[in-house]
Amino acid sequence: MTSKASKTPKQRPPATTRKAGPNARKPSKGRDRRRDCSAHAHNASEIAIAFLETLRIPEGPLAGQPLRLADYQKQFVRGALADDVMVGALSIGRGNAKTALAAGLALGSAMGKWDTQPKREIILAARNRDQARTAFNFVAGFLQGLPDDDQERFAVRFGYKLEVEFLDNGGGLIRVVPADGKSILGGAPTLAIMDERAAWEREKGDNLENAILSGLGKRGGRALIISTSAPDDANTFSRWLDDPPPGTYVQEHRPPPGLPADDLESLLLANPGAVEGIGASPEWLVGQARRAIARGGSALSSFRNLNRNERVSTEDRSMLVTVDEWMAAEVAPDALPARAGPCILGVDLGGSRSMSAAAFYWPETGRLEAMGTFPAVPSLADRGASDGVSGRYLEMQERGELSVMGDNTVPPGPWLAQIVRHLDGATVAAIVGDRFRYAEFVEAIDKAGLSRVPFIQRGFGWKDGSEDVERFRRALFDGEIKVAPSLLLRSAFADAIVLVDPAQNCKLAKGRSLGRIDAAAATVLAVAEGMRRKAAPARKARAAWV
Repeated sequence: MTSKASKTPKQRPPATTRKAGPNARKPSKGRDRRRDCSAHAHNASEIAIAFLETLRIPEGPLAGQPLRLADYQKQFVRGALADDVMVGALSIGRGNAKTALAAGLALGSAMGKWDTQPKREIILAARNRDQARTAFNFVAGFLQGLPDDDQERFAVRFGYKLEVEFLDNGGGLIRVVPADGKSILGGAPTLAIMDERAAWEREKGDNLENAILSGLGKRGGRALIISTSAPDDANTFSRWLDDPPPGTYVQEHRPPPGLPADDLESLLLANPGAVEGIGASPEWLVGQARRAIARGGSALSSFRNLNRNERVSTEDRSMLVTVDEWMAAEVAPDALPARAGPCILGVDLGGSRSMSAAAFYWPETGRLEAMGTFPAVPSLADRGASDGVSGRYLEMQERGELSVMGDNTVPPGPWLAQIVRHLDGATVAAIVGDRFRYAEFVEAIDKAGLSRVPFIQRGFGWKDGSEDVERFRRALFDGEIKVAPSLLLRSAFADAIVLVDPAQNCKLAKGRSLGRIDAAAATVLAVAEGMRRKAAPARKARAAWV
C-alpha cells in the first residue's frame, strides 16, 4: 500500500490509502483542546492499537485468544485517528474483520482511552437494527473478555434499545441507530461508525449520514465509514472513496478490473486478512471463486462484489462474457486470419465527451479488430483518473487502439472517414449501428463517402439486443472470433454486463456507471450481423433463358 496526500492521485494502486484535502497535514486546534494531554503525547492511534490488543477474540475458531491486529488494520487505525482526520473510510472484502475492528474502537472510545470528554456518545449505525446488532454483539463480546473489575463498570441493555453504557471516567454510551435520520437529530456523537455503508437505502441512508456528520461537529467527533464495495460509482460510499472531501482518510482494497475471479494475487489484494489468519483462507477463496465461475450469473457477480470487493451489481445482472471466455479468442498478431471476404463494420457513436468505437469483423475468417476515439478535452490522463482506470487510456493510445479527435466531441463524419482508412481498401459489406442515432449515421456516412454502403439499424433494447448478444456469445464459444490481444476490448468486456428480464431476454449494459463498453457494443453489433449473414442460405443463380 502507499500513502498519498493528494485528493486526486495520478495513479491509484489497487489497495490505496490517502488523506484528502488541503488540511491533510494541519492539526485541528479546536478538536485537540478537548483531548487528553496524554493522548497527544503518545498519539491517539497508538493508544487505540495498544488497547485493541488487550482484548480477546469473542467468537470463531480463535475465540478467547488475545486479539492481534494485522498490518492493514493498524494502518487504518493510524490513518483514521490522525489529528487532521474527521472521517475514515475503509473498503475491503467480506470477512476481513472490519466490523470487529470498528466495534473494538467503539468500546475503547466509550471507555475514554484516547478521548476523555465527559458523557461520550458512540453511534453504531447500519441499514437496519438487525445489521447494526452485528457490531453491537462484537462490542458485547469484547466486553465479556475484560477483567471482572472492568465489566462491573458497564451496563448492557438488550431490549428495544441496544446500548452499552460505561459508568466511569466521565461516562460513555454506545447505542445502535438504524438508517433513519430523524432518530438522531439533536445528538452530539464523539464517534460514529457507519457499518456496510454501501448497502444503505439511498434516501434514508443519506439522511442518517447527514444527521451524523452534522452532530459530529459539536464535539470534534469523527466517523468511521466501513463497507465492501458498492455496486456502482454513483453510490454515496463510492463517492467517499473516489472524491473524498477535506479531512478524509481513505483506505481501499480493490483489485484492478478485468481479472479472472480466481486470480489469487488480486484476491489477496481484496482480502489481506487471508494471509494473516483473519477470515477465509486463500485456498477457500480460490475454491469459492471457481464455484462462482462454474455457476456464473448472479453467483459470480456476488462473489466479485462481496469477496473481490469489485463494483459489480448483483441484481438481475450477469457478465456478457467472462474474462477467461474472452481471452480464449485472443491469438498472437502473426496468427491472425487474413482480411478475406467482406467486412462488417459495427459502430457505436459516442455522445458529448464520450468514446466512439468501431469494430471490424470478417465473417469468412473470423478476424476481429477494434478501435476507439475520445475527444481531446479532457485529456486521456484526466479521463483515466476520473473513470478510475489510472493510465489505462494512455496505454491504449500507445498500443494504437485508442485515438483522439475533435475538441469536446468526436465529429462523426471525419471520424468515420478515418475508420475506413484503417481498412486499407478492404470491402465494407455493411455498417451496423443504433437505430436511434439514424440521422447522425446518415450524415456521417455521406461525409465519409460511404453512401453506397448499406446501413443496418439495430436497437440495444430487449428485442434486438437479446438476439445480438446470443449470436455474439455463440460465435465466441464456437471459436469463430479471432482477435489480437487488445487492452481496449479487454477493458470494455470487463465492464460489460447484461440485464435479464423475467423471460430471460438480455440486453447490454454497463457494470459500472463510469465503465466504457463502447468497443464491446460495436463488437456485438458487428459479430451478430456477420453470424446472420453466414447463417443465411446461399442464393442460387437464376437460369438464363435464351
